[in-house]
Amino acid sequence: QVQLVESGGGLVQAGGSLRLSCAASGSIFSINDMGWYRQAPGKRRELVAVSSSGGSTKYADSVKGRFTISRDNAKNTVYLQMNSLKPEDTAVYYCNLRMVLTTFWGRGTQVTVSS
Repeated sequence: QVQLVESGGGLVQAGGSLRLSCAASGSIFSINDMGWYRQAPGKRRELVAVSSSGGSTKYADSVKGRFTISRDNAKNTVYLQMNSLKPEDTAVYYCNLRMVLTTFWGRGTQVTVSS
């Protein structure tokens, strides 16, 4: 079993910053992708950023230059530093862990950006 525990969400004014963390525990393969998705009310869940265990990263165009994903492989933890937040970044942010043939999701953490 694998568990993902997210933290760091909250309410922030536009232009502010937040840092999300996601710690994975359980049977985790060393080769994996860890990332963040988000879902706003009435919208589909979308990729925000993903980091591979090999070091590559990928970002949604809407967050490039503002968000930074990083990870600590020794702690099986992934972070998302979010700067210059905008009201349209408001969503529930979900941690995602993808390994061979399996994918796990966290429960989500709410991020609300006020204008």
